[in-house]
Amino acid sequence: MDEDGIRRVVTGTSAGGKSVVVSDSRIKAITPDLMPGAEFFYFWGDDKPPAFPDDGMEPPYRSWFPPAGGYRFEIITIPPAATPPPAGLDIAAATAEAERALPGLLDVMEKDDPGMHRTDSIDFVYVLSGRCLMRLDDGVTVPLYPGDTVIQNGTRHGWRVPHDEPCRLLCISIGGTQKA
Repeated sequence: MDEDGIRRVVTGTSAGGKSVVVSDSRIKAITPDLMPGAEFFYFWGDDKPPAFPDDGMEPPYRSWFPPAGGYRFEIITIPPAATPPPAGLDIAAATAEAERALPGLLDVMEKDDPGMHRTDSIDFVYVLSGRCLMRLDDGVTVPLYPGDTVIQNGTRHGWRVPHDEPCRLLCISIGGTQKA
């Protein structure tokens, strides 16, 4: 949807203590062959809480979902459910590509209930465009429209787009832990 990517401006604090622009670039979508029509824009995140002053250099991360105390900022586009897989798709190669580009994403996806997953995070979701359904454990589906928000509190859920146009979600995730 955004062939040139989405602009990301990053600020930081200089050695002299001044606020500065550290980078001004375009972030390209990750578009795995395994998920035709899906787009994942990863803008920022860290595996630990932020500490300031910060030089604004991008922190490394190990997994798509944040560990306890970590956070992620991204936009995800979910394609219509009727989007067909590419002809001649090599599933093993496409899976390996998705694992490299989106580490840990496939690990949380349920094999016997495609799309359903649960992560140890609180996810703040805002529907930017399109419509989708959020599905929960009890079989309830909640229709979501542009401008709607969801606070996903570490619950098992899935997203589905039974419409013709994709649904684009702005997501901020903060890693947590399971209670004993």
